[in-house]
Amino acid sequence: MFRRLNAYLDSIRARDPAPRSRAEILLYPGVWSLFFHRIAHRLFNARLFFLARAVNHLSRFLTGNDIHPGARIGRNFFIDHGWSVIGETAEIMDNVTIYQHVTLGGTSPDNGVAGKRHPTILDGAILGSGAQVLGPVTVGRRARVGANAVVTRDVPEGATMVGIPARPTMVDGGATRPSFVPYGTPCSEVFDPATQQVEILRCELEVMRKRLDALLAEQEERRDRA
Repeated sequence: MFRRLNAYLDSIRARDPAPRSRAEILLYPGVWSLFFHRIAHRLFNARLFFLARAVNHLSRFLTGNDIHPGARIGRNFFIDHGWSVIGETAEIMDNVTIYQHVTLGGTSPDNGVAGKRHPTILDGAILGSGAQVLGPVTVGRRARVGANAVVTRDVPEGATMVGIPARPTMVDGGATRPSFVPYGTPCSEVFDPATQQVEILRCELEVMRKRLDALLAEQEERRDRA
């Protein structure tokens, strides 16, 4: 048990340079959210729905994170900061990182029958602060969703998504990606949380510039033909 706990705390330390010790990580609200969820999920699977909800409400009161007892969560899940919402049929695989104010939201079925309504987040994905992933979509392995992006369609493996609605951003193919990118930030190897919105706007500007260059080249080609 202690070996598994230490491995989990070390996985967080590898993604967050702030803590000076494992003991400090034990104070993180995201760690306590996952602890309470493990209890609530067992109660939910035992069909003790009221008790599961009671644990969920206690967790939300203490940590600010609202994780439905029915959500399935794998190993080394890390919520950095808090105020995130994870729906009932959400599935989160291993080594996933999400930041503050992330929503894994559901869609309401037209026929009123409950089913898979929430996202599936595959191994190693990173969801930046304020990201909204809505509906039974899949976020691929090692994908990154930038701050405040709204995802309503499947995200390919390794893709970087920005914008509303979210779309793949241009990433320099010659650049080497680091093993972990805080906040899922695209385009820049050097990241400061205070400039996250600027980074996203810079990505969008780069995409627009390339489109404009292509249009101008096409127009020049037409003039040459005329």
